[in-house]
Amino acid sequence: MNPTLTTATAARVLAQLRADRRTLALMLVVPCVLLGLLAWMSRDTPLFDRTGAQLLGLFPLVVMFVVTSVTTLGERTSGTLERLLSTPLRRTDFLGGYALAFGAMAVLQALVATGFAVWVCGLEVRGPLGWLVVVAVASGLLGTALGLLASAFARTEFQAVQFMPALVLPQLLLCGLFVPREEMPRALELVSAVLPLSYAVDALGSVATTVEPAGELGADLAVLAVFVTGSLGLASLTLRRRTP
Repeated sequence: MNPTLTTATAARVLAQLRADRRTLALMLVVPCVLLGLLAWMSRDTPLFDRTGAQLLGLFPLVVMFVVTSVTTLGERTSGTLERLLSTPLRRTDFLGGYALAFGAMAVLQALVATGFAVWVCGLEVRGPLGWLVVVAVASGLLGTALGLLASAFARTEFQAVQFMPALVLPQLLLCGLFVPREEMPRALELVSAVLPLSYAVDALGSVATTVEPAGELGADLAVLAVFVTGSLGLASLTLRRRTP
């Protein structure tokens, strides 16, 4: 990987995102609106305090998956990727640049959503807010990596979006947000143990309920890092120059 080419790719992607107000709204505004709706609906119940922190990991994953997969596939179908890869730019530089750009957006999204949830919606968190941001960023990076991987197999933007039910929804159902993982049937509990979103939800739950969660977060963040690295590596092996 060439750091100069990777950084240049990231700068180009960020410039495109800055000019795309709809995508910026999807990444920064929509999560806050959804958090606000949940807080409003559950104002007389403990639902928001129980699930709000975990949702800070869900929204970055879903949003980054959709935006990354569609954007990457658009560059391939338009021929931009083929032209770029005819230069000294390598696939790892391209994917690294995308990961860097959307990683920066994940940081911004996590800061905005966390601040809105805590200071506007009144989310109560026992642990340091910084850890909420760290795990939310890790979840956003996971969504970016999975989006890049999905774009390598899809042929159209619609097909890229269709990958979301297959890659994201099972994780949503089995991550422990609705039913604690230890209370699931044994087979489903074992499946949930190999899904990365489960570890993001566990980590955010630890931050929400533990004053000093650092000791409990190491394993969860390590698992997320493995999934992100593995997805990016597999995406680099399967990324095509153009859609046939």
